[in-house]
Amino acid sequence: MGERRLPRWSELRELARPRPRVGDATDRRLAGAADIGDLRELARRRAPRAVFDYTDGAAGAEISLRRSREAFQRIEFRPSVLRDVSVVDPSTVLLGRPSALPLAFAPTGFTRLMHAEGERAVGRVAERVGIPHALSTMGTTTIEELAAAAPGVRRWFQLYLWRDREASAALVERAAAAGYEALVLTVDTPVAGPRLRDVRNGFTIPPALTARTVANAAVHPRWWIDLLTTEPLQFASLRSWGGTVAELADRVFEPAATLDDVRALRATWAGALVVKGVQTAEDARAVVDAGADAVVVSNHGGRQLDRAPTPLEELPAVVRAVGDRAEVYLDGGILDGADVVAAVALGARGCLVGRAYLYGLMAGGERGVQRAADILTREIVRTLQLLGVPSVAELTPDRVRLRG
Repeated sequence: MGERRLPRWSELRELARPRPRVGDATDRRLAGAADIGDLRELARRRAPRAVFDYTDGAAGAEISLRRSREAFQRIEFRPSVLRDVSVVDPSTVLLGRPSALPLAFAPTGFTRLMHAEGERAVGRVAERVGIPHALSTMGTTTIEELAAAAPGVRRWFQLYLWRDREASAALVERAAAAGYEALVLTVDTPVAGPRLRDVRNGFTIPPALTARTVANAAVHPRWWIDLLTTEPLQFASLRSWGGTVAELADRVFEPAATLDDVRALRATWAGALVVKGVQTAEDARAVVDAGADAVVVSNHGGRQLDRAPTPLEELPAVVRAVGDRAEVYLDGGILDGADVVAAVALGARGCLVGRAYLYGLMAGGERGVQRAADILTREIVRTLQLLGVPSVAELTPDRVRLRG
């Protein structure tokens, strides 16, 4: 070791370089988020507990949700070296049209609950990024309002089959008139899943002013100010409802839906028909036979049947079952761009993400959604580079394996 000495001021000055303050508090908060997990932590701190748990939670003991994440943790990549990856192309084709990423923003219910900007913010970010956005039947922005807020976004409309078939048909007609290119029929909700966090939190729609929520308002004043000073929080496609999400679903959703309903939609809908909630190869083959252009291998983010099949594990069998007759998408547990790359390598055309952008929405509104999109984009590009794969089109199953 050399002789010790006191440092010169000039040397210390070089080390003490404070970062310039950029933007407002929201910009600075979001800039510190390195991954979706960081956005999740920001969301947890900024939203009331019941709101965060509604987004973050799943059904029952949340086994399905944990298994989905654990499956992605078991992914092992098999990279090639000495490949020119100075420029990589993360774009692909979804439902016959270009998409900047193999990614779409999934439909999420009651989105303005997370932030007053709601689906409008999500649609505008999807428009800038160049990916599709699916508006939920249970959303808080109407079909027409989203089209006006993000006129250039690729708009998909997610449809639940209701007991009131005329009301469902009217939504389909409105989606067609507003330029939505695809219907995403969700088929894994004959009844509501047991959302135990919501039960324990006493969560209702709209949020009730109880002693607990009033106390919570003291530590989340901004959220409550936004709730009380913006347009009323309600389902855009339903009459107002006071109660839990499960009570609403059990009253409105159609438990008697069958493959005939898929055939009927195919006969009346001129655009692409996507069936979401397929969990077995047999069901995937059946819905494609009934007219689906694409299937989404999904267990509803673990929010319906707990201990349901894990989508990533079922993906290869579904891809084999439908062959080149339909596109296959994956949904559930995706919190990293590397997850998207792995799913595409295993045969998915693309992935749908929900929680990832909702954490951003809770953390910072539209800017938070943009931060989530930027993080996922960066992770997808970097994973391709480290794999030695210059484009999404060149991802193949030999690039990944699921460890036991």
